[in-house]
Amino acid sequence: MVFLVAEIGVNWHGNYKLAEEMMYAAKNAGCNAVKFQSFTKESISAHPQASKLIETSISESNIRKINEIAESVGIEWFCTPMYKESVELLDPYVKRFKIRFTDGVKILDNNTSDLLKKIIETGKEVIISSNIPPKNTIPYEKIKWLYVVPKYPCELDDLDFSNLGKFDGYSNHSPSIIAPLTAVILGAKIIEVHITADKSKNYIDNNVSLDYSDLNKLSQQIKLSENIKR
Repeated sequence: MVFLVAEIGVNWHGNYKLAEEMMYAAKNAGCNAVKFQSFTKESISAHPQASKLIETSISESNIRKINEIAESVGIEWFCTPMYKESVELLDPYVKRFKIRFTDGVKILDNNTSDLLKKIIETGKEVIISSNIPPKNTIPYEKIKWLYVVPKYPCELDDLDFSNLGKFDGYSNHSPSIIAPLTAVILGAKIIEVHITADKSKNYIDNNVSLDYSDLNKLSQQIKLSENIKR
């Protein structure tokens, strides 16, 4: 069975009602989990929408509320910590962690990182995005690797699924459902897609996001594809 993750990320704009709506949309579409991000104000200071971005970061001020909403909706949530101190903040609430592409590259180059070490100490699963096949040199069996093209948005001809079998899944930056659906048909067991409540609004990650209709179509097509013997 495919583990389908809806990346809410920064598209909830710090609005709890919107976060709840997006969680319900993900659950109703058949997603297994939703995902957020946790970063520092300093790390996004150069971003043109930094003031909006910081409102979306999971922090001490909003983590209990996000967890409360997820529990009321009945869907798992987890997060991408972008600094090691946030791992302790997240640990009591999440079953797994995600490491973004930028930090994943460092891990591939050096085999480890302070962030990965901190996550490994929790004993929980860690999902890492990479655009090259992972090396089998990290002695932690709970690592899952996702193929990703670090381009926003990613065009279909940017993708190369020839080595997809060396990954556990696929993290999507394409606005089309054909890319994640193809990944599933080729054997991906974890699919991560960004979602948005409204493509017409100025949500930060809209150019890489599926709307609710797209998400429902993708989930339905994944379920159909799982009936095919391989």
